[in-house]
Amino acid sequence: MSHEASVIRNGCIVEAARRTLRPVDIAVRDGMIEAIIPPGAPAPADAKTIDATDRLLMPGLVNAHTHSHGNLVRSAGDRWTLELGIHLNTAIRRNQTLDDKYLGALLGAVEMVRKGCTACYDLVSEVPFPTEEGLEAVALAYADVGMRAVVAPMMASHSIYHALPGLLDHMPPAWRERVRHFDGDADRLNLDMTRRALESWRFDRSDVRLAIAPTIPLHCSDAFWKDAAALAREHGVGLHTHLAESKLQAVAGMERYGGTLTEHLDRLGVLAPNLTAAHGVWLDDDDVRRLADRGCSIAHNPGSNMRYGSGLAAVRRMLDAGVTVGIGTDSRSCSDNLNMFEAMRLASFTSRVRGPDYRRWLGTDEVFHMATAGSARALGFENLIGKLEQGCAADIVFLDRNDLNYVPLNDVTNQVVNAEDGTGVDAVMIAGRMIVERGRVVSVDTSRLASRAEAAVSRMREANAGALALAAAVEDEFGTYCRALGARTYHVDRFVDDAERIQGSHRMA
Repeated sequence: MSHEASVIRNGCIVEAARRTLRPVDIAVRDGMIEAIIPPGAPAPADAKTIDATDRLLMPGLVNAHTHSHGNLVRSAGDRWTLELGIHLNTAIRRNQTLDDKYLGALLGAVEMVRKGCTACYDLVSEVPFPTEEGLEAVALAYADVGMRAVVAPMMASHSIYHALPGLLDHMPPAWRERVRHFDGDADRLNLDMTRRALESWRFDRSDVRLAIAPTIPLHCSDAFWKDAAALAREHGVGLHTHLAESKLQAVAGMERYGGTLTEHLDRLGVLAPNLTAAHGVWLDDDDVRRLADRGCSIAHNPGSNMRYGSGLAAVRRMLDAGVTVGIGTDSRSCSDNLNMFEAMRLASFTSRVRGPDYRRWLGTDEVFHMATAGSARALGFENLIGKLEQGCAADIVFLDRNDLNYVPLNDVTNQVVNAEDGTGVDAVMIAGRMIVERGRVVSVDTSRLASRAEAAVSRMREANAGALALAAAVEDEFGTYCRALGARTYHVDRFVDDAERIQGSHRMA
């Protein structure tokens, strides 16, 4: 946190709800917004002046869902579903050293702040289990850049091969034998590690904090869910999971639990205000009502939902029910970038292909709110970030009003959400400290990032060649099973072209 006093002069705050700009000066002290004052008003004598002439000022964007472990293996695969991504990405990203984990988080943080994002919820996967050292390496990367983050170890009781009903029986015998045994002590190992990490966390929790991430309901035992939720309550931290992301998950959940995934989590008593559920594509109206009644948040990830062919989330229904909705990019390995401006644009546009009633489409003012205050709530930072108001953190994005994204300037909210692509970001302040100046990240030395990343990926590619070859060898069997299970009838539909889907599906043998 910056302990200096400063005053930002001659800027204009983006008032997204009103679709207007408000000329103001902003007084900042100890990393917080001390006051929003009229232009030219007196400021404390010790305040440093920051000239924001021709700059549009907006709250830092907040990424409600991402994965730093996917940053080094960005853009892997092409026509992969979520399940194929889990199957193959696990092989690709193995053998990451502590330095790799730090480097991956550093790359992501640099990309995010450069594109106007000042905080994120990072669900971190380590193979085979999360470690205190790995979590600290990730947290250190965010601290070094100066970005806020909630770091949550992704944990499971068993693998996808045990989670999906009938999958192991559908796989070749050699593969069944390879994955049949999963550490039966996984729940205890995961929870013991998380408790130690929570008790020894050395980072300022207003900047980088821990949460707990039971990765996918089907992958976690009921006992683990209850214990993870109890541990989160004990330490006052968040829970984050992937909920009803794909139709296959929804169908498998119904077969296993005799009800929807959300209904099952509700029966377990883990739906609560500290729960953020990513995706929520295949939620029905009762699921949405349960999430709203329990005060849960949804992290909407339109980019990866389309990249993986998971479907179009019914976000309007969530908002109508009173669910807090934030926006996320997901990871570089499943939506290819960490650009929150693109995520906003996609959230705006995908809402419009769900149906012709334009009154049900998401307005750009709503999308702006989701990507700032909504995401802040999903991170548990709702009283700190996501707004430019007195008493909030000085996490401020300076957009160049002369950038072509704003020439001519007709509707500032539309242009921030639908036209901005990150190129108009001139500067970014986090906690009163300039992290980006003139479009360049200044908080860390980025000169060697590219060469370090290339060297890390080259080593990982060589180390993981055998595991990837084994996974690729059974890709057809795995994919055929997933297509068949995903083709079964479900009571909601989140796809666009039903005829295409039916024609392309196959029955299970």
